Amino acid sequence: MAEPSGLSGVLSGNLHSHFLYYRRADILTMLLQYPLPSSNSPSGSMTKTERVLRRAREQGVLWADDLKEDIPARYLRRLAERGELERVGRGLYRHPDAPISEHHSLALIGARYPDVRICLLSALQFHDLTTQWPRKVWIAREPGDWTPTASPVELEVVRMSGASFTEGVETHEVEGVPINVFAPAKTIADCFKFRGKVGTDTAIEALRSYVRSGVGPVDDLYHFADVCSVQTVMRPYIEATV
Repeated sequence: MAEPSGLSGVLSGNLHSHFLYYRRADILTMLLQYPLPSSNSPSGSMTKTERVLRRAREQGVLWADDLKEDIPARYLRRLAERGELERVGRGLYRHPDAPISEHHSLALIGARYPDVRICLLSALQFHDLTTQWPRKVWIAREPGDWTPTASPVELEVVRMSGASFTEGVETHEVEGVPINVFAPAKTIADCFKFRGKVGTDTAIEALRSYVRSGVGPVDDLYHFADVCSVQTVMRPYIEATV
């Protein structure tokens, strides 16, 4: 019996006899190279490999679950084994040539947990309101929400509820990944509220940086001080700074 030729041999005829000639890895490699219709390709088709790598270049960080309806996770693992993608966390991949920003850890969190909110020290650092560089990524969750357990980076989770959780949320893009981060004034109010965790000195430093840099109106500080129920604590520092 003649040996079947390439992918056409695998996809047609007697599948049982054809599969005897190929290891699983060989079949997967051929499937990765099999062209699929795509209007984005000059030739009218792109292989799965080309589609994944193009998306990785454009998006920065890929999460396997986002692609599962089109690209099985095993394809991503195979590309990582071949060095065409880098595995940067559980189910997370990036293109080896994609630039890495100073906020790369936030992009990883945004890709893996798109509904979380970046807060406190990580939000201060994102907005350039602190000289600290937090070792962990600080995120906010509502009481009763599950705590991420498969994070690609170490997390510090704080609980917020009501308007304190829903107000002052901004969406930014980091390495092609949308992230939710609290606005500068909201973050400062949070720091005063959670001063037992981040330190009063950190909160005061951030408030002074906010006023000096003009990153936002002072009225926003008063507003979010009210939202976070820290008006009495914050007011003297605001008045002394302005």
